[in-house]
Amino acid sequence: MQNVTLNVQGMSCGHCVKAVEGSVGGLGGVQSVKVNLEEAQVEVAFDETQVSLDQIKETIDDQGYDVK
Repeated sequence: MQNVTLNVQGMSCGHCVKAVEGSVGGLGGVQSVKVNLEEAQVEVAFDETQVSLDQIKETIDDQGYDVK
């Protein structure tokens, strides 16, 4: 299991939280997703044998947010 904290720009409201948590949480191998709007960060715990960090970043990007 791997834990990462990603800096994500463009999130500003509850809808943003639900969009990111829902899309990333729906990926196979993702155990948990937590969005911190104030810090503009997304914490993800995932099984790197089932999903890659690049896939997680791409999923966030697909929702319209910029992963730094």
